[in-house]
Amino acid sequence: MSAVVVIGSFNVDHVWQCDALPAAGATIAGRYQTGPGGKGFNQAVACARAGAGTAFVCALGDDLGGVLARSLAKDQSIELRAQHSEDPTGSAGIYVDARGRNSIVVGAGANASLTPAFVEEQLEGIASAKVVLAQLESPVESVMAGLRLARESGTCTLLNPAPANASTTSEMLALVDILTPNETEFSALLARHVGERIEPDDVASCDGARLHTACRELLRQGSVVVTLGVAGVFVSHPEDSTRDDGKPYYRIAAEPASTVDSTGAGDAFNGAFAASWAMQPDLPFADHIRFANRYAALSTEHTGAALAMPERSEVAARFGDRSAG
Repeated sequence: MSAVVVIGSFNVDHVWQCDALPAAGATIAGRYQTGPGGKGFNQAVACARAGAGTAFVCALGDDLGGVLARSLAKDQSIELRAQHSEDPTGSAGIYVDARGRNSIVVGAGANASLTPAFVEEQLEGIASAKVVLAQLESPVESVMAGLRLARESGTCTLLNPAPANASTTSEMLALVDILTPNETEFSALLARHVGERIEPDDVASCDGARLHTACRELLRQGSVVVTLGVAGVFVSHPEDSTRDDGKPYYRIAAEPASTVDSTGAGDAFNGAFAASWAMQPDLPFADHIRFANRYAALSTEHTGAALAMPERSEVAARFGDRSAG
């Protein structure tokens, strides 16, 4: 059985590298490439390459995209649990500028077909896993089914609430042990569930005590990990459950990287964190955050999404024995 079960999306990515992101009405020159992506598959590949046995629950169309997904899952030693869909396999258009910034448009396709019933058929794998990791490019009710089964089985639930415009409910958040928004997603969650407004650009510079209070309002019983790009990571725990960190909140700086493409960096962080947590749950929480931080930094030094995920050996070569995982 797999240590991590990822419930999520698979997309065929169509990527254009360009000097600047296109403005409305503009036609610009770029360099094109295509490859696998989708938040779910990116995170599953990161889990597997970070060393954890990984299963991936998704929906795929009966087309070349589905063939690609099955082939790549086999190549990456990922246990694929795919529901058949009459819709085409998901796709995404990605524009990346010379500074590594990106704009993304996603066509859900088959990803929107994943049903709660199919997720519930994965009970045995979910119950035997250490971590269930999900995002929000799949139907909310299907994500809820996976989180609920994990909670009932005593499996750690990790939710990456991405993209920021996806729906979340209080019922969903109550099933989450670890929540990992970026600054944009964190801002949206606060506005939706707490009624507080912190602009995304202000999250990184916000006072730690204020951020911690907001995190506790958002997820009273679980840990919140806010990823802040070049500003690092902010971690907030319940006061009575600091997961061997010794303090309820803190920041960890970002690792230096020669960034060429930030696409998938958040997915790299989440997949690496889930793998590290599943493989060595007795380590302090901060050790897993540092490993995920380093893994994500290395992912930005390659172009693409799923196939930009580094191997665990690359993290060891760069950072040595200081890395968990």
